[in-house]
Amino acid sequence: MTVTDTDLGAPILEVRDLVKEFPIKSGGVIRRTVGAVQAVSGVSFAIRPGHTLGLVGESGCGKTTTSRAILHLQPANSGQVLFEGRDVTTMSPAELRRMRRNMQIVFQDPYASLNPRITVNEIIAEPLKIHGLFDDAGPQQVASLMARVGLNPEHGNRYPHEFSGGQRQRIGIARALALKPKVLVLDEPVSALDVSIQAGVINLLEDLQDELGLAYLFVAHDLSVVRHIADEVAVMYLGKIVEIASTTELFDHSQHPYTKALISAIPIPDPRRERERERIIVQGDVPSPANPPSGCRFRTRCPLRMTLSEANQERCAGEEPALVGRGRSEAHRVACHFAENG
Repeated sequence: MTVTDTDLGAPILEVRDLVKEFPIKSGGVIRRTVGAVQAVSGVSFAIRPGHTLGLVGESGCGKTTTSRAILHLQPANSGQVLFEGRDVTTMSPAELRRMRRNMQIVFQDPYASLNPRITVNEIIAEPLKIHGLFDDAGPQQVASLMARVGLNPEHGNRYPHEFSGGQRQRIGIARALALKPKVLVLDEPVSALDVSIQAGVINLLEDLQDELGLAYLFVAHDLSVVRHIADEVAVMYLGKIVEIASTTELFDHSQHPYTKALISAIPIPDPRRERERERIIVQGDVPSPANPPSGCRFRTRCPLRMTLSEANQERCAGEEPALVGRGRSEAHRVACHFAENG
């Protein structure tokens, strides 16, 4: 995690009111659209060069869909994705191809994302060949990328199944770095790894950021990992961002009841403190994104709502809260009518 003077400059990646829905089709011979899964509903954030934004939330909240829509792997229904001021969503296929040299993704499963039928050298060289950048110096570039991510270049003729999970994720990172991108989208890059291996990969990502000035969108459900690597954290629930703030501000002065519940679930490595601390339990299941609750989408599970008056509970049900500044700074934004009471 690095904080430099570039933090004061313009964002390299900006997402504005991003919406992504998946149609629900009826059965039968003539399939009609009968509804839509609201995977991402008006998400906005920005990332500056050399910065990391952590995007966190429960499974199914829309984190991965957001990351794929940003890269136009799943075209958004509406909204803007601005890379260095240019809207990705309106680019032609040729323009997208050039843009993707600057925005790359590292997937969650380090085995499923690698072609098992070709060698590691070929996997890392593939993006260079696709973009016409693999020349006589190509083999040296591949060897240099392997060394940069902590792998032995002499093992480049091996196949993915001959490497451990952590090593396979390093191969994925090397492939993503091949085109010298400016932004990396990291889709739960350590969730499939053992805890001891996670630390090595996180340290590698931090070193690469310091060395190359990369901007990261770090998608995760593990807040303890996000706390270590992110400069800013956005918390998603059912397709919407409910709180966004600097990492320190979010963990020390969280405002939204959902964020408070997530933070309270992080284990404390002190048995006495773990026994004595207050836990915030979120009851019930996540509602269907095909039919989200009216008003505040978190209200059906919100522990704070049960302490409010009937009139205020009706407000939660009838009025959707805006994501506005409610913390110690305007940069700390919360989507909750009664966050100050939390």
